[in-house]
Amino acid sequence: MGVRRALLLALLLALGGLRKPGELGAQPAGLGAVGRTGGGGREEPCGHREIHSLVTGGVESSHGRWPWQASLRLGRLHRCGGSLLSRRWVLSAAHCFRKHYHPSKWTVQLGELTSRPPFWNLRTQRNRYKVQNIIMNPGFLGVIYNDIALLRLASSVAYNSHVQPICVESSTFIFLHRRDCWVTGWGFLGSNGKRLPPPYKLREAQVTILNNTRCNYLFEQPSSRGIIQDSMFCAGAEDGSVDTCRGDSGGPLVCDKDGLWYQVGIVSWGIDCGQPNRPGVYTNISVYFHWIQRVMSTSTPRPSPSQLLLLLALLWAP
Repeated sequence: MGVRRALLLALLLALGGLRKPGELGAQPAGLGAVGRTGGGGREEPCGHREIHSLVTGGVESSHGRWPWQASLRLGRLHRCGGSLLSRRWVLSAAHCFRKHYHPSKWTVQLGELTSRPPFWNLRTQRNRYKVQNIIMNPGFLGVIYNDIALLRLASSVAYNSHVQPICVESSTFIFLHRRDCWVTGWGFLGSNGKRLPPPYKLREAQVTILNNTRCNYLFEQPSSRGIIQDSMFCAGAEDGSVDTCRGDSGGPLVCDKDGLWYQVGIVSWGIDCGQPNRPGVYTNISVYFHWIQRVMSTSTPRPSPSQLLLLLALLWAP
């Protein structure tokens, strides 16, 4: 009996192991209508948050209000934003990794309101994860197009009231012209280089999503081949009063739909920060929905038919 168990253990290790609870099953977790079931067939709902309080003025956020928000850290410092899609996957912008592509240089911090949590905080350490793989969209060539990347974490995320995944949908048309979507980040406070002051708390802003015709007009590119293509959209305020800035890159733009929160865009680029008629530009996630789904589902090793037959033979062996 001991030999049989040893053989089974060796085979499971050779197969890459049976998926741990929370890892991807047949459908990626955290992908809204496509499927929110993790490994083992357990439901893993996305887009929920347990904390709803607003800070007066809607500038500084509160702990747990955006539980999918991630801080992507190069060394010990915050570099870009990101969003948690499932227990093993984080979504961000490809340009964040243009100069620093090796996963070992990065960690992902979840569940923190400040971008500079004390290193002795045990909660901080529990919610900090190493990066196993960085997968940039193959169409990204170091410019503004196809600015999207997925990070596979080296270990499974533990959910709690301050750490939850965001939903993603294949179509975001219903969010067009919405004035009540939100963008969050730890970036600069303006194009003058003013940095986030202590205690470096996450900031939030309510933004309006613009259609691309209007956005190209604002960018003085009225032709059908304007700079703002279908893979992007603009959001903010036309007077420049609300915008993202350096350090917000990769962070989520989210909208509420029937009590669930969906990520619609990724902070990508802009011309300065907070300039009139120059709204921020975001990666349109719906264009890349199937790419996200494919990467999340195919990056998990699966056993071959011959390996499965061997496993069955060992299970039924006397």
